[in-house]
Amino acid sequence: MPRAPEIRIVGVTGIPEVTPGTRLDALVVDALAKNELALQAGDVVVLTSKVVSKSENRLIRLRDLKPSPLALSFARNDVRDARTVEAVLSQARRVVRMDRGLLLTETHHGFVCAHTGVDGSNVPGKNVVALLPEDPDNSARRLRLGLKRKTGVNVGVIISDTFGRPWREGLTNVAIGVAGLRPLRDYRGERDPHGRLLKATVIAAADELASAAELVMGKLDRVPLALIRGYKYRPGRGSAAELVRPAARDHFR
Repeated sequence: MPRAPEIRIVGVTGIPEVTPGTRLDALVVDALAKNELALQAGDVVVLTSKVVSKSENRLIRLRDLKPSPLALSFARNDVRDARTVEAVLSQARRVVRMDRGLLLTETHHGFVCAHTGVDGSNVPGKNVVALLPEDPDNSARRLRLGLKRKTGVNVGVIISDTFGRPWREGLTNVAIGVAGLRPLRDYRGERDPHGRLLKATVIAAADELASAAELVMGKLDRVPLALIRGYKYRPGRGSAAELVRPAARDHFR
């Protein structure tokens, strides 16, 4: 019998508070060393977007914002800080829905998510919120190149964030930045064991890896980094932009 595939996912602990200007490649290598780990060719490094946002100074002090009439109106109806609403609207390309306390928006990256990814959790300082990275694919590429320079090893890199899902309760992590691997596994044109031709199956491999990594990260455990070993991904110049469905194929727009 052939050996069944096996994947190892390790949460990397001991990472200090990240501040603007922190070198993420050095942070990752040092944290791995503290955990008696070293990168191997083919590994996947998953890092939360919050850490990337902090290092890139994607932080806003709410006291610096002046709420628009729209932000004031929504905040009044929802008993929410109007400055937080303004931060959400400032990062939105399009408001998809404003209802029952939820601001569902489209970011300038093309992601459709709650509150444009603006989040105050795990951010030090009162009335400070973090924005999504300006270009998470580029952030992933820079981290991958930095890790290659420091270790000589080629790895895949995923920047993850927590999104909701239409028609499903609960949240899951998805890939918002990708480097060094193809984010989609396309089975179209291949045949199943019974000879049937697959015509529609395209697996979001990068999202599945990001979601799997969250299982060892948690939301309150201060583990923003995970190492995935054993997954046979397809190397290449991938990006999370490939995961965004074009408007022409969006059945719900």
